[in-house]
Parts: sequence; structure tokens; C-alpha cells
Amino acid sequence: MPEVHMSAATRTEFGKGAARRERRAGRVPAVLYGHGIEPKHLTLPGHEVLLALRTANVLIRLDGLSGGAELALPKAVQRDPIKGTVEHVDLLLVKRGEKVTVDVPVTVTGEVVADGLLDQQLVQVSVDAEATHIPPGIEVDVTGLAVGASVTAADLKLPRGVSLAVEPDVLVLHVIPAPTAAQIEAEIGEAPAEAAPAPVPAAAPEREARAE
Repeated sequence: MPEVHMSAATRTEFGKGAARRERRAGRVPAVLYGHGIEPKHLTLPGHEVLLALRTANVLIRLDGLSGGAELALPKAVQRDPIKGTVEHVDLLLVKRGEKVTVDVPVTVTGEVVADGLLDQQLVQVSVDAEATHIPPGIEVDVTGLAVGASVTAADLKLPRGVSLAVEPDVLVLHVIPAPTAAQIEAEIGEAPAEAAPAPVPAAAPEREARAE
């Protein structure tokens, strides 16, 4: 996976007010930790962070630090619940050659048999991989899988140098019988008949005004 270069600056002010000022300036507060170092409080360019986080387990090279550039993986991201903007990022310091445990997406290709229905239990799986060689995802081809067939973690085809960080018998997906039309109808139930509109009461006859 390619590295994303990002300019980092050290934060000297803390608290909610300082964080709001950084966000207004288009930067995102972040904390870098790991390898026994004291956590480093940083700010990162907001737009670049937003783009980088579109890639799972993106490897970020932090440039501009006093001790030299560092490599990091996003471990926790706080977003604005309404706008979706990034509010804060926790970064894990990593070194070239070391292995890390990460969750990678499991993507499915192909179609199961016509009378089967795919039931995917895991949309991501934990693996151990070199920090600089994390796979973007793991594909599972389900073409022609029959009802009753299943795929466990042990069946996944992992790239070289990548190993499972979960039990090998964990179920990833299986094929169950597709429901029949009768079963669907029984589950949904018959739609209630449309209620007839209520009759409109007849208007009372107007009374003739009597001369006083």
C-alpha cells in the first residue's frame, strides 16, 4: 500500500477552544502514540486527512516533525455526526518491517446458485501484516457455491506475508436456501384490504329565517 505524505505540526495549545480554532483553520487535531514514546499532539491538514481516510488502513507518512518523518496508521477517528467532517484522529506509530494487527475488508465476487442466498457473517477480518504491506482487502469468489456451502477464515486466500489474527474456523459466509414465494407471502402476510372511505354525513337542511 502506498504511503500518503502529510505535513504535521506540533500542537502547543489544548482544550476544546484550541481544537475549535484548529478546525476553523482547516486543520485536524491528532495524537501520535506507540513504541513507548510520549504521545505527540499534532495537527494535520483537514482536507488531506479526509481524502486519506477513504482508504482502509492507510499508511500515513508524517512530515515536518522535529525528530524526522514518522509512519503511522489511523486507529481511531472522531467525526462530526451531522457534517461527517473529521474532528480528531488517533495515530499509531509504526516502523518499517514490523507486523501490526489490522482489520481488512472482505469483498465478495461472483454469484451463488440460483436457489441459494448468500449470508455474509464477516465484512472484515483481522490479520497480521507488515505495516508497509497491508492488503487493501481480501476477495472471496462465491461463483457456483451451492446451498449449505460455507467459507471460513481458514479458506481465505491471504497475500504472502499475511496471516490470520482470528480463529481459523470463524465463519465468513455461507449459502442458505433462498425463500420461496409462499414463504415470503407467509412472512409478510396478506396486505389488509383498503378501507372504504367513511360516508360523508348529509348536510342539515337550512331553516328559513322568520321575520320578527
